[in-house]
Amino acid sequence: MKRIKITIALAAIMVLSAVFCYGCKTVMNDVLIDEKDKTVVITNPDEKKLEDNKLLYANDDDTSVVVMYLTVSKGNSSENTNHTWKEINTYSVYDYDEMGVERYAVNGLLQVGDENGPVEGEVGYGEFVPNATVTIRGQTSSKFKQKNYKIELKDGKGLYNDQRTINLNKHQRDGIRFRNKISFDILEEIDGMISMQTQFVHLYVKDETAENASEAAFVDYGLYTMVEQPNKSYLTRHGLDSNAHLYKINFFEFHRYPDVIVLKNDLNYDKKAFEEKIEIKGDDDHSKLIAMLEDVNDTAMPIKDVVDKWFETDNLFSWLAYQILMGNIDTQSRNVFLYSPQNMNTWYFISWDFDGDLAIYEDEIQGKSQEGSWEKGVSNYWGNKLFQRILKDDELRAMLDDKINEFLKILTPEMIAEKANAYAAVVRPYLYRYPDKGYAPLTESEFDSVVANLPYEIEKNYQNYLDSLENPMPFFIGRPQQTDTGFVLVWDNAYDFDAETVTYRLELSRNLEFTELVDEVRGTLLPVYEYKGTLEPGQYFVRVTATNGSGKSQTAFDYYVTDGSTKMYGVKCFYVLQDGTIVEDAYAE
Repeated sequence: MKRIKITIALAAIMVLSAVFCYGCKTVMNDVLIDEKDKTVVITNPDEKKLEDNKLLYANDDDTSVVVMYLTVSKGNSSENTNHTWKEINTYSVYDYDEMGVERYAVNGLLQVGDENGPVEGEVGYGEFVPNATVTIRGQTSSKFKQKNYKIELKDGKGLYNDQRTINLNKHQRDGIRFRNKISFDILEEIDGMISMQTQFVHLYVKDETAENASEAAFVDYGLYTMVEQPNKSYLTRHGLDSNAHLYKINFFEFHRYPDVIVLKNDLNYDKKAFEEKIEIKGDDDHSKLIAMLEDVNDTAMPIKDVVDKWFETDNLFSWLAYQILMGNIDTQSRNVFLYSPQNMNTWYFISWDFDGDLAIYEDEIQGKSQEGSWEKGVSNYWGNKLFQRILKDDELRAMLDDKINEFLKILTPEMIAEKANAYAAVVRPYLYRYPDKGYAPLTESEFDSVVANLPYEIEKNYQNYLDSLENPMPFFIGRPQQTDTGFVLVWDNAYDFDAETVTYRLELSRNLEFTELVDEVRGTLLPVYEYKGTLEPGQYFVRVTATNGSGKSQTAFDYYVTDGSTKMYGVKCFYVLQDGTIVEDAYAE
């Protein structure tokens, strides 16, 4: 439903007559007058629909490879470009945070062409001076040896495919290197969703910042995937409001966050802390965001009313259904943009980052256990305030189910296989030769096996979705609280969609395998455990499992990450010090 706030004076022109009374609302055709806050809301369900600019993709060749030549050189201190290419490729974003400096940059001359060199008519052809700046991009990915790059073309130096920001991603954790691309390309065909343009890129780099700059030559950097940068230009290209509110969610679960999410003129406003939660990419008047969060967190306001007021259901459930069926689990609290046009209350979800989807079979090959994982189906979103409230509502949950069943007719094994085979034919030759071969997560035979199994991942994710509806929902375990006789542990109640009785099993162990049990409690109805006695100094692990009347089980949200980066779901770690003090492991999640 489209809601456009206008002044009463303007409303008088639009509506010849209206009955006004303080605190009441009068509806005339598509006009809803709210005299209390002196605004008028125009309602029209069709106008709330979100539409992408499909013409952007009309001439796409999804399997084409563009060749880019990048010559890097030192610039100046005022633009932070007085650095070397070696420095750019040495530090991660975490290093920059520790040093307390902005990410280093270098000057760049970007030229677009083919394997024979730059091509006339393309960006950078015939140029000899820098036309761009270059930095690393990404968060966790910045720790990898092969870096992702952000190339910013300077004003007046041309555009590539109508874009000034060129994001080049290596996707090192993706063993097949095309998950992000296939997901955005599929999204182009789905109504109610906004996709992003993607392009395979073969990158060559000439380093003129090195000591032997006079002898520099272009070096093969392998295959990258370019993806659009969501900014004002992106919004314009996709037929959206370039002056809109646009936020990139970094770690944000739709809680109110009253100490952080405040107006920019608030004395407590801290932009850095704000953007650790949700990054500002558009209008910085946060009043609409705050108003939405107030309603989402107001449990006295029915969630159906919240959704009707602030969201568009086709976009909302399309986004959620797509993430679930594609297995894009890293979307509970990040990797998505929130978009809201200036003249509307409505918030829309725009997808961002799919390099972890369709990965069940690859995870199995790499020994990543999914046992006990709540990161499947709807339980993956249970920690998110908005989605938890939605999922608790039978009517809204049915709307998600309808959307998932609709998408199953689109995301067929045949469609996935056709696209996967086409992309694999492009990626494989690059991945298994220098320089990418040395960093390939999979062997060539494993690569082929993963691609062959991609068409069946949708059905597995759908089954995980169905199973998640039958299980209790995950919950959090509290901190161990010491008492005179030992300690007490409390956890949240596990929610069950069918309102079945839920019981709990608690295990206290000296090892992660839970073979050295110190204590065990089965079948307790209360979410509390008391240990009476003295524990020997050392490391301990607690695991709590909820089971409903149908015998379906779920672990706690808490997990422990081993040295091998394996998640042990439902596990909380703590230490008993020599003096008997109990300390929770600060590194456990």
